[in-house]
Amino acid sequence: MSLDINTVNFEKGGGLVPAIVQDASSGTVLMLGYMNKAAAEKTLEIGKVTFFSRSKNRLWTKGETSENYLELVSMQADCDHDALLVLAHPKGPTCHLGTQSCFGDETGSDMAFLSYLETLIKGRKTADPESSYTAKLLQGPLRKAAQKVGEEGVETALAAVDENDAALKGEAADLLYHLMVVLRARDIELCEVVEVLKGRHK
Repeated sequence: MSLDINTVNFEKGGGLVPAIVQDASSGTVLMLGYMNKAAAEKTLEIGKVTFFSRSKNRLWTKGETSENYLELVSMQADCDHDALLVLAHPKGPTCHLGTQSCFGDETGSDMAFLSYLETLIKGRKTADPESSYTAKLLQGPLRKAAQKVGEEGVETALAAVDENDAALKGEAADLLYHLMVVLRARDIELCEVVEVLKGRHK
């Protein structure tokens, strides 16, 4: 969503507004910072989330030292126009303590784990295939990984027919994992699939 900077009430907070940053893929709240008008404008200009650092008394782009940038997806004001919600794709841990979120790694929803798993699978594309099953699938023939999706799909269906809940959960997990591997092999993000689903339910 495009933000009109001029609608944001920076004066209400003495020139600063709180900016909540949320992972655009998983929905995990990553951090809270403060922006003045210049920080918000720079964020929109360079596509990397930038704050006004109260301790350094200057603009500060998250990741300027660590390179763990927050790549902007969208930014919007709340109903009172005195707070901002920023959706971003984190490039590495957001917190200086090494956690995904400044609120700890236990704050994400169960669905946020899919984003973590997707990142893990992505990292296996260059791993040693002798030490990683995922790497072996990703670096082998695509048809083999695709075949696993077919096999797990059949096993999931059979578990459903057998009305065995434990087996169904296990097979569904296997199916979802192998599907994510095939998507990664084709360099397709899970969010792209979600966008297709969202488009069908407008």
